[in-house]
Amino acid sequence: MPRTRIERLAREETPVTADTALRLARYFATSAEFWMNLQTQYDLEHAQDAAAAALRKIQPKRKSAA
Repeated sequence: MPRTRIERLAREETPVTADTALRLARYFATSAEFWMNLQTQYDLEHAQDAAAAALRKIQPKRKSAA
């Protein structure tokens, strides 16, 4: 894997792709899912921060009586 890809990952300039996850998993003897889950968690936290005000305005659906 090119050094520049690692540098861009570290600077949060590029996401972990499936290809990168596979390579990191092989090198570190982990799973590709581990690396993809890290990316997913980062994406969710970033989206939550960006949409925090809008999300607070959404009223949860009430449960209907059964």
